[in-house]
Amino acid sequence: MKVGEREGVWAADFHGSSWAAGETTMFGTLDDGTAIGLYRLKNAKGSTAKVITYGASLTELWIPDRSGKLGDVVLGFDNLQGYTGKHPWFGATVGRVANRIANGKFTLDGKEYSLEINDPPNNLHSGSRDLSRVVWQAELVRERHGEAVRFSYESPDGDEGFPGNLRVTVLYRLTNSNELQLEYTARTDKATPVNLTNHSYFNLDGDKDILAEVLQLNAEKYTPVDLALIPTGEIRAVRETALDFTYPVAIGARIAEMKGDPGGYDHNFVLGAAAGKLELAARVFDEGSGRQMEVWTTEPGVQFYSGNFLDGTITGKRGVVYGKHSGFCLETQHFPDAVNQPAFPSVILRPSSIYSTQTIFKFSIR
Repeated sequence: MKVGEREGVWAADFHGSSWAAGETTMFGTLDDGTAIGLYRLKNAKGSTAKVITYGASLTELWIPDRSGKLGDVVLGFDNLQGYTGKHPWFGATVGRVANRIANGKFTLDGKEYSLEINDPPNNLHSGSRDLSRVVWQAELVRERHGEAVRFSYESPDGDEGFPGNLRVTVLYRLTNSNELQLEYTARTDKATPVNLTNHSYFNLDGDKDILAEVLQLNAEKYTPVDLALIPTGEIRAVRETALDFTYPVAIGARIAEMKGDPGGYDHNFVLGAAAGKLELAARVFDEGSGRQMEVWTTEPGVQFYSGNFLDGTITGKRGVVYGKHSGFCLETQHFPDAVNQPAFPSVILRPSSIYSTQTIFKFSIR
């Protein structure tokens, strides 16, 4: 399959496409006939992002290497069927509450709520019909220094077990300085937990695994977890552990020290930024391609996941089989199970407040 082909949906070659920046086309159709749109954002440097209305998901992100050659740096599928099938949230907007909630339960204002147990014994990413499994409304936003698309969705009271009618918006902006900017907002009519993130799997050089890519995290502490991957409530220093990425370290340099399940990194790191202030959270560099990605966020944490559960059973774009460590995630977020951990930053949104966060993936060449 050639780069850019869509099986039975869209067959324009990526490099030969006559698309204008900010244009949209159809990505596929759901079984009930609902059409899924694909939005293409292109900047002055030739970089391109493609996002679909199913799950407000990032499907492609083409970034130049040090020779100027464009490469797609995110994992995903060539067709809609891949995204509607079982997959590990490739590129998706995840919520209402990202990450794990212990035993699928929480109590809010004296009332207990029960959620789907989709990652026994816990709830993961809100359940099997979370925001990554719904169709969002979308509109192009014309901007002077780039292209943007805004997605919106109305999550009804009781959706996936959560209280309140929640209106969510996610804006994807691709700037001429090679920044993919994500802006999230949400409003509710009842108190409810909200913790949104993007679940893209990155690989800055798609011809190999990510173990040689060099990571630095602006995090001196992390939240240890129990055997069910639920935080114990402790906040522990990373110093003198295999979790110390306060200086640049290859992802695979110490991964063998991460014993047991998950057999790699799947940890929430506590960022050093002031609450709500946009700060540098992470930097990743790939020597082979020369690509560098910085992650800036207003969030207090970032979940670093090294693709431990990718096992070769998923075939992605252009026929690539995704084996272990084929991609990494840097999911900017509030902490896992924060709804049950009063010492963690709160994820409760009330009708008097507006949920507003920002994350930027900034690309450059070294």
